[in-house]
Amino acid sequence: MISFRPIGYVVGMLVLALAASMMLPMLLDLLDGQRGEAVAFGISGIVTAMVGAMLYLGCSDSRSMGLSIRQTFLLTVACWITLPIFGALPFWIGPAQVSYTDAFFEATSGLTTTGATIYPDLDVLSRGLHLWRGLMQWMGGIGVIVFAVAFLPMLKVGGMQLFRSEAFDTFGKILPRAAEIAGSISTIYLSMTLVCAIIYNWSGMDLFESVVHAMTTISTGGFASENASFGAFSAQAEYIATGFMILASLPFVRYVQLVAGSATPLLRDTQIHAFLAILGTVVLILTAWQIFMNDQLSELAFRKALFNATSIITGTGYASADYGSWGSFSVTVFFLIGLIGGCAGSTCCSVKVFRYQLLVAALVTQIRQLHHPAGVFRPRYQGRAIEEDVISSVMAFFVMFVISLAGVTAILGLMGLDTMTALSGAASALANVGPGLGPEIGPASTFAGLPDQAKWVLAFAMLIGRLELLSVYVLFTAAFWRG
Repeated sequence: MISFRPIGYVVGMLVLALAASMMLPMLLDLLDGQRGEAVAFGISGIVTAMVGAMLYLGCSDSRSMGLSIRQTFLLTVACWITLPIFGALPFWIGPAQVSYTDAFFEATSGLTTTGATIYPDLDVLSRGLHLWRGLMQWMGGIGVIVFAVAFLPMLKVGGMQLFRSEAFDTFGKILPRAAEIAGSISTIYLSMTLVCAIIYNWSGMDLFESVVHAMTTISTGGFASENASFGAFSAQAEYIATGFMILASLPFVRYVQLVAGSATPLLRDTQIHAFLAILGTVVLILTAWQIFMNDQLSELAFRKALFNATSIITGTGYASADYGSWGSFSVTVFFLIGLIGGCAGSTCCSVKVFRYQLLVAALVTQIRQLHHPAGVFRPRYQGRAIEEDVISSVMAFFVMFVISLAGVTAILGLMGLDTMTALSGAASALANVGPGLGPEIGPASTFAGLPDQAKWVLAFAMLIGRLELLSVYVLFTAAFWRG
């Protein structure tokens, strides 16, 4: 029998932290004279704190208990479902009076760092709401890193057990070690955010814009405070954002090692090499396409290709141009790179580069085996032989990703969405990229016009994608509940 009390204790603690964070936008709206929004944050904070306190106090006797594997699966899913439920309250209660469907979609998009929005006009939102959107993505970003480094290797989800020895051994004492991991990485995460905000301010953004965009950049979330996203800012801001999006898409464990005095793991990480090589190749191709096919000036073509390609491959979702109008070739490239993602252990989402590396290594090994049937070959990654269970986990992830993409696309199609909107919407949600393709949900549009049922489907697809699919699907097996 699974004990839910340790799960309730942790969830209650996180809900209380969410309630406390609502006070910052409330104070900002009070300062700006936005009484309606301030009251909405106040009410939301009180309701959230009450529920969090009941969970925390009611389950506090289990604080010293460890978590089993099954409890850890339940904890991860419970956290990512519960937090958007309460994170949606300020959007729902506030003067904007969006439906709870839209509010939940926005909160889910924020906390999963997806970046898709239902607000067609960002200029009418209060600074408190903009801060709340940024805070949710920033908190979601650090949550993603800790989840990927502390939990996924132990849960053996999608081949992440490959990185278990590089972080910390968490088996049997998850909570204390997760706290240690969070402490080490949070310092780096906060430092990067502060540096990013300072440089944004230097580039011409005002202080508020700098802080909000720093939070949504380092988290690779992509919520912007302007309708034009980064098209509203200077060329310097685009280059700065590109640099920090790339930094945020690298494994944060490498930064911990770098701070500890060892730069070798960062410099020799083949996952980083592959990610930068893919990004560089894509940028060169898109730059050439813009220059020769769309008659763009070389610097402008390079900057727009660099910024938007980085934004999509890292799953950030900013836009500095409507790349949907660049032609079918460019649109296809953007769709494909959105299914690649950044490095494992970063704030990025999607499939992740290392899984493609493992897939290629397995395919090469199979081809060699066909050429030399009597030989014994094992795929290798970063000089190490890859265990069979890692390859099996990666293969299972790819299969489930394709099945999930097809299933969500089919469901959206049955709801009346056209093929491009359904397919790109499903891909952007599962890969947590943000904007889709086409006139309805493309980089120059929002998700506001979709049917409510489609928004719920996409919101849960964001959660499934953020939790690496198998962490959720395992809960729907009879063996999980029998064990």
